[in-house]
Amino acid sequence: MTSQELRQKYLDFFRAKGHTIIPSASLIPENDPTVLFTTAGMHPLVPCLLGEEHPCGKRLTSCQKCIRTGDIDEVGDDVHLTFFEMLGNWSLGDYWKKEAISWSFEFLTKELGLPIEKLAVTCFEGEEKNNIEQDNESAKLWQEQGIQKERIVFLGRDDNWWGPAGLTGPCGPDTEMFYWVGEEPAPKVFDPKDKRWVEIWNDVFMQYSKTADGKFEPLKQRNVDTGMGLERTLAVLNGYDNVFAIQEFEPIISKIKELAVKPNEKAIRIIADHIKAAVFIMGDSHGISPSNVGQGYVVRRLIRETIERGKLIGVKDGLVVPVAEIIISIFKNIYSELQKNSDFIIDELIIEEKKYNKAITEGLPEVRRLYDFYRTLGEIKLVGGKDFFNLYQTHGLRFQLIFEEWDRLCQTFKTPNLSLINRKEEIASEYSNELKKHQKSSQTASVGMFKGGLADNSEIVVKYHTATHLLHQALRQVLGEHVAQKGSNINAERLRFDFSHPAKMTAEEIAQVEKIVNEKIKADVPVHFEMLSVDEAKQKGAIGLFEDKYVKLGNQVKVYFVGDPSVDSGQAYSAEICGGPHVEHTGQIGSFKIIKEEAVAAGIRRLKAVVGK
Repeated sequence: MTSQELRQKYLDFFRAKGHTIIPSASLIPENDPTVLFTTAGMHPLVPCLLGEEHPCGKRLTSCQKCIRTGDIDEVGDDVHLTFFEMLGNWSLGDYWKKEAISWSFEFLTKELGLPIEKLAVTCFEGEEKNNIEQDNESAKLWQEQGIQKERIVFLGRDDNWWGPAGLTGPCGPDTEMFYWVGEEPAPKVFDPKDKRWVEIWNDVFMQYSKTADGKFEPLKQRNVDTGMGLERTLAVLNGYDNVFAIQEFEPIISKIKELAVKPNEKAIRIIADHIKAAVFIMGDSHGISPSNVGQGYVVRRLIRETIERGKLIGVKDGLVVPVAEIIISIFKNIYSELQKNSDFIIDELIIEEKKYNKAITEGLPEVRRLYDFYRTLGEIKLVGGKDFFNLYQTHGLRFQLIFEEWDRLCQTFKTPNLSLINRKEEIASEYSNELKKHQKSSQTASVGMFKGGLADNSEIVVKYHTATHLLHQALRQVLGEHVAQKGSNINAERLRFDFSHPAKMTAEEIAQVEKIVNEKIKADVPVHFEMLSVDEAKQKGAIGLFEDKYVKLGNQVKVYFVGDPSVDSGQAYSAEICGGPHVEHTGQIGSFKIIKEEAVAAGIRRLKAVVGK
């Protein structure tokens, strides 16, 4: 089965069950305060999971583009990917466990033809301390479908509970479906620790809300949120032992092998994964460039590790572009933004490859100098992770590249006494600690930025969220209508807002923007949203991304208005496509202060601001 066949079969199945097919949202979350990337199909639906109406109704299904970097160091094994597609279906206060489980079973056994004797499931075992009962309801429903009792296992929070990814919000137990991939018949008793049982689907039952004081209260609107990884399921269906064997990876890996002088399977897998992820991030509607912050940091890391791996398999130059072109050609008919932004993707890859090759050319001699220094001392035990980190910080050389160059020098000069092979784990740990300290102090892409999570809907974050609307409009008012949002990140301490502008803002411009925002806050104008057609939204001056996806969503978009249209020439101060959440009146925001203005990339500026009482 091909990816296109599975994708279409899934969407058609749930459309027949009354679901509306919605298109994949952007990989860059719109106004999500805590997450760099869309990591699941539910992220764009957070406001609807909390009770807001969706223009397409209460039953939805999609194939969502996702980026997850929490397990980025595991990429190259049989199952982990940085970019993947997630098939999902949702009930927003509509159907519940019975329908979700029966439809999951029906799709697996009838549509995909998986034999029931190769299926097993897990359910939540309950938590006495939080007064949450064991999910016997799901287990009973699976038995009604024909799953034997011995194939149902109850597990705890680490395995069968979803959310909240933030401090508070919707959460609940889940039930996971596993498929036996072993060559021999599946054992009668299900052991989820046996790696031959592969998880292929997950049904989450959001029935609780975690409060700020750590309690779990019944959710007013119970939701179903499911997720099936497209690539992993394809591998299972086609009898492959790894996700890189599926059809869409074949031409990508073939091109890498064609360029490689000394092929290495793991290195080739990592290259295929990383270039694919970088292409999709850069090809997104936001046009993310490699940089040292935010999403750009992730793109840079993906590209540079690709270049390093390329050198390990003998590719000196010209690796990323030929492979990227293959990826664009494979997916352009499914995700048209890749074709639309192909020139931008290729140009950025060329620039970044040149930058990093220059860094390597200038940096590797520094590894030799460090080696010569310790060879003179003869005290190899003094070499530490901090030495390697200093090379990274000064020249951008990553740990593995430094380590392998050191090992090459030891072999070349026949100095086994200087080998670090036996201390690699120790030095890597020291290096990692130094990197984390650097990331924290410089406020670049910290570990938390890689993990992702639900938006924090606390009172202060909601204030910051609404303040970005005022800031966006004030920037357009002061700098010009060319200003467009290029990303935002909000937490309980500050807001960060990226926007298009060719020059550094002057002190006068910053002060003027600040003054406008504070005037609108002081005026205490109302904030509300309307569901409008694309044409209506444009007529009312709404700003945002008017892409095909909005037309597909029942030709409806959610537009938030700040200000009373009945006052001031019949037009609200700000009208912007957004998912929420927001305050009801701007007076709830408090004072507004810009604390920093800086460059992010060519033509992209960044503001950081705080709000007060």
